[in-house]
Amino acid sequence: MTDTLAYPPRVTAFTATFWDGLREGKFRTTRCLRCLHVTFPPKPVCPECWRDELEWIDLSGRGILRSYTEVCVAPAMFAAEVPYILCLVDLDEGVRCLSRVLADWDDLRPDLRVRVKIREAEPTYLFDFVIDQEGEVS
Repeated sequence: MTDTLAYPPRVTAFTATFWDGLREGKFRTTRCLRCLHVTFPPKPVCPECWRDELEWIDLSGRGILRSYTEVCVAPAMFAAEVPYILCLVDLDEGVRCLSRVLADWDDLRPDLRVRVKIREAEPTYLFDFVIDQEGEVS
């Protein structure tokens, strides 16, 4: 089932590569060609060396759950979706993401391995995290 988003992300000429990638099943971001710094979310200028020479790279979408919180009271446009869980994830590529995690509260704990799950939505696809059944940090 495809969700129709009440408050869709803003798609620009620059970010279209990211949003199109989700529709294609790919989780992408930018990397600086000069200093090789990887950023998330994608940025048109490297925040480390301030160059605009960037390339798009595919990310594994796998990482470690660092923190999470349950949202019980949300802004009006998300009120119908409560409760939901927001999470902070350190991806294996060294960047940090904030998104939702689709799991029961009691199944979550810090340092749990998670992976991206792409969600069909209109006008653009989104991403959430789910528990990665392939393994955990030892």
